[in-house]
Amino acid sequence: MPKIRVGIIGSGGVAQWGHIPAYKKLKGVEVLAICDPRVEVAEEVAKRNSIPYVFKDYKELLKLKEIRAVSICTPNYLHKEAAVAALSAGKDVLCEKPMATSAKEAEKMVKAAQEAGRILMIGLNNRFRSEVQALKRLIKEGELGDIYYAKCGWLRRRGIPGLGSWFTEEAKSGGGPLIDLGVHMIDLAWYLMGCPKAHSVTASAYQKFAPQISSVIYDTEDFSCGIIKFKGQATLFFETSWALNIKEELLYSEVYGTKGGARLDPLEIYSEKNGILIDICPKVKPLSGHQEEVRHFIECIKRKKKPISPGEEGWEVMKLLDAIYESAEKGREVIVG
Repeated sequence: MPKIRVGIIGSGGVAQWGHIPAYKKLKGVEVLAICDPRVEVAEEVAKRNSIPYVFKDYKELLKLKEIRAVSICTPNYLHKEAAVAALSAGKDVLCEKPMATSAKEAEKMVKAAQEAGRILMIGLNNRFRSEVQALKRLIKEGELGDIYYAKCGWLRRRGIPGLGSWFTEEAKSGGGPLIDLGVHMIDLAWYLMGCPKAHSVTASAYQKFAPQISSVIYDTEDFSCGIIKFKGQATLFFETSWALNIKEELLYSEVYGTKGGARLDPLEIYSEKNGILIDICPKVKPLSGHQEEVRHFIECIKRKKKPISPGEEGWEVMKLLDAIYESAEKGREVIVG
């Protein structure tokens, strides 16, 4: 099979330590071009990684016929525009999370992929971790029974990213820790639950630390929490923060079923057999979520198969995030559209 040549749109951190190294480890794959409005940054990244072409404008990158696929590693507010352009140019797309800044933008991306007949995969890298895939297989095999409750969270004591950059400007990021960290945790729990259809959301969001930082733009929340109810009566509780007065950073994902429960980091299974309570600690070879995500993307291109994290499911996650923000703003339950 001919070598698959890839373009990188955006040369920030996730491109440098996530996508580019992952592509370079794969046989038959070449990172052919990179682009960034900060062309000096793109040139430095290209030099370190032996990337032949550097562009300031992604539209120029997309003109390269040799490029089969692109990774979109730009700030959130640029995802939709770049993805639609790439898909319309006949490229397969791996877009970083969050998929977009709203469900409306995500919908346009999905429709562009469908019209072009190309792959749109969302970079929800936690789905690809080895312990997550192991747990997913156990759930599919019925080891936990029917999953009816899950809870997840990513709480930072102090961890506001890029303070004063696009991260803390709602118009460009789409939100604060919910869309930055919560998207990972909510998606992971929802994925393990089997991606049930959401019914309603009741949520709260707080901005308690921003007023203390008056020298920069900071108009997002710094903490959010809530409950998502699914059709079929399953429930998901979540909480996420960039800044919260807790002892230390906390990251957790737990699911509970009629036959057993499980949590990640590390993977543990809780069940009962013959009247005896049993805790199981499976031994799974650790694999990088980013590496496996990129490997899977290339495999989907080669085999023309549906990704584990398709655009359609990214769109559903964006609907959840929109509903969470709406519920927090209105102070009441919101039905998920």
